[in-house]
Amino acid sequence: MANLHIIKPGWQSTIQDLGRQGYFRSGLSEGGALDEIAFRWANALLNNPANASCIEILMGDFEAEFDASSTIAITGADLSCTLNGKAVAHWQSLSVNRGDRIRFHAPVSGLRAYLAIAGGWQTPTQFGSRSTVLREKLGGIDGDKLKAGQQLAYVEGVNAPTRQLDTLWIPDYTQELRLKVLPSYQYDQFSATAKQRFFTSEYTVSQRIDRMGYRLEGPEVKAQSQQLISEGIAMGAIQVPPDGQPIVLLKDRQTIGGYPKLGCVASLDCSLLSQQAPGKQVRFELSDVATVQIERKLFERKLEYYNLDINKIVN
Repeated sequence: MANLHIIKPGWQSTIQDLGRQGYFRSGLSEGGALDEIAFRWANALLNNPANASCIEILMGDFEAEFDASSTIAITGADLSCTLNGKAVAHWQSLSVNRGDRIRFHAPVSGLRAYLAIAGGWQTPTQFGSRSTVLREKLGGIDGDKLKAGQQLAYVEGVNAPTRQLDTLWIPDYTQELRLKVLPSYQYDQFSATAKQRFFTSEYTVSQRIDRMGYRLEGPEVKAQSQQLISEGIAMGAIQVPPDGQPIVLLKDRQTIGGYPKLGCVASLDCSLLSQQAPGKQVRFELSDVATVQIERKLFERKLEYYNLDINKIVN
């Protein structure tokens, strides 16, 4: 077993996989990589299991050194990554050797980059997952974000192909984002006027964003009643507190809540939302289960096809 030595941990770098399944009823947050699209491609580039853990790096300022050879993959936000001082492209896999240093600098586009390694990072598993949930002190190393001086174990000398994903398959985090909404929860408790305002308005990503959710700023929307019994909250639920400013809840969300909810944002769209910085504009569009399921199936087919016939879709 070899180690990655953390020199600079960055703003918030955490170990993430696909999250904890089956523990929501016990009050444990799901956790997991916020950008599932980038996370899944990072593992696909290395032929890793889909749930192999990655480092989720927020906004860069991260530096680490490898003490043995392996193969890594970099996806997600462009954080001006360098290897031994030389710029390297993201959305690709590449070989590393003993003594190599990787750095993530300032964001060019997006917020969160993913650093995967062949075989995954070998941190302890808690409740079936390695994912870090800071509020619950679970996962990662001691349930916390990475710190300078820590070491992350990985399997030494695992060979994986070096690949670069075709640009047609890479999300563009700079495009205007339209979030598909499945009407659900208290959708019928919002007036026709409120719903029209919500779906025809532009909202701004506020400064109040984190792994729990994204609070947006824009025209107010309010339900006819604010008196609700707390209920379970799904990924992407659009919660509307008394101030009328919507919050899209993400992987580290609370397990129950009592504010009215318009519906849910499609999970793959939540991945794209998690890459939007404060000040970015987003819109919502009404969708349906069939459309969202088709989008999910297409994404899964891309990953499957990539592993079956890599030569057809790489540069």
